[in-house]
Amino acid sequence: MNVKKLLSFVVIAFVLFYVISQPERSADIVRTTGTALADAAGQLSTFVGSLF
Repeated sequence: MNVKKLLSFVVIAFVLFYVISQPERSADIVRTTGTALADAAGQLSTFVGSLF
């Protein structure tokens, strides 16, 4: 088994363990990330709109 595949399995296992052991905190992280991405998209849209 190569290192990349092993590292992928370890990361997936860690994420699953974290989600199962702390579901409220995991949901908070997803909400925060979604909000940050939406804000970034809105700011990018405003920037591109101001160019024209």
